[in-house]
Amino acid sequence: MDYFIIAITTVAGLAFHAWLIVRFRRWADRDLALSMAGDDPAKRSWMLQRLADAKTEKIKRRDLESWLKQQAQRYPAAQ
Repeated sequence: MDYFIIAITTVAGLAFHAWLIVRFRRWADRDLALSMAGDDPAKRSWMLQRLADAKTEKIKRRDLESWLKQQAQRYPAAQ
């Protein structure tokens, strides 16, 4: 019975840890996109949409910053 409790606690702890990592990565990606938008509410919304597009296109995390920079440079042309 002791091993069962230890196993359940360990699995729950690992699952919670994995959930936190995923949440922190999402928050970091969102903050990255918003930091490139500045204080312009329209551009902030536009950059969040580009972030959603990056997820749809399966842009790798290591390439996300450069991809978002390219999208941010295209903003004036998009309006």
